[in-house]
Amino acid sequence: MEQLMRNFFLFLSKNRMFTKLAKKYGLRFGASRFVAGESIELAAEVIKELNKQDLDVTIDYLGEFVDNEAEANEMADNSILAIEAIGRENLRSQLSLKMTSMGLDISDELVMNNMRRILTAAKKNDVFVTIDMEDYSRCQKTIEIFKELRNEFDNVGTVIQSYLYRTVKDIEDLNQFSTNLRLVKGAYKESPEVAFPDKKDVDENLKKIIKMHLLNGNYTAVASHDENMISYTKALVEEYNISKDQFEFQMLYGIRPERQLELVKEGYRMRVYVPYGTDWYGYFMRRLAERPANVSFVLKGVFTK
Repeated sequence: MEQLMRNFFLFLSKNRMFTKLAKKYGLRFGASRFVAGESIELAAEVIKELNKQDLDVTIDYLGEFVDNEAEANEMADNSILAIEAIGRENLRSQLSLKMTSMGLDISDELVMNNMRRILTAAKKNDVFVTIDMEDYSRCQKTIEIFKELRNEFDNVGTVIQSYLYRTVKDIEDLNQFSTNLRLVKGAYKESPEVAFPDKKDVDENLKKIIKMHLLNGNYTAVASHDENMISYTKALVEEYNISKDQFEFQMLYGIRPERQLELVKEGYRMRVYVPYGTDWYGYFMRRLAERPANVSFVLKGVFTK
C-alpha cells in the first residue's frame, strides 16, 4: 500500500494541469506546512525565525515545467532576488536551485548564462549555491554543468543520490573538486535499470558515499530524516575523529522539526531546506509521496479547519 501511495503522488507531481490550478489557488490543503510562503519577503521571515533557533537554511524558489526562455530568465531573476535578500538581511542561508528551472531543457547557452548570473550575485553576497539533482535522465548533464561552473566559481556544490547505481563513481569523479556535496537517497521514480529497487540497498549505498566523501576530507551534507542514517553518521565521525565543522545534517522544512532542534542542542550543524514560491504543487506532491505520515497530517489539517 505504501508503494502504491508513493507512485500515485509521484504521478500527480508531474501533472501540468494540477500545477496550474495550484498556482491559481495558492497554498492550501496543508502545503503551507512544507512551503514558507509565495514571496521572498514571507520566506525571509521564516528564515529569521529558524536562524533564531540556531538552524541554518538553504532556500529554494520553486519552479516546475519551465519550457521557455522567458520563464527560465524569470526563475533566475527570482533566485538573484533571494540572494540579495539573504545578503541585505544577513540571513544564515544558502540557495538551492534546479537546472530545469534555469533552462536545462531549452538550451545549454540559456542555463549557463543564468547560472553565471546567479553565481556572480551569490559571490558578491557571500552565498553558497547548491545545484539540486533531478531525475536520472538529467543527471549526467547536471554534473557536466556543475563541473564547468566549479572551474569558474568556488561557491557552488551539487547533490548526489544514493539510489542510482552510478553514485559511487560520481563521488570518486567529483573528489577532484574537493567540493561541498549534499548526499541524499533520491525522491524520483526510476527504472531498476538505473536505480536500486530495494530500500536496503539504497540505504547501504548512502552510508558508503557518506563515508567516502568524509574520509576524502570534503564537506558533507547528510540530507536525511532517517534516524538510522543520522546515528550512522554520528558513529562514523566519532570513529574517525572527524570535526563537526566538516559536515552538517539537512532536513526539509516542516518535517521532524523537533529532531532538528535536538541535533542543534547536541552540537551539530543543522540546515533546513526551505522552499517558497507560487509553483509549489510538484514539490508538495513529492513530500506526500515520501512519507505516509505527511498525508495523514494534511488530511487532518483540511478537515479540522
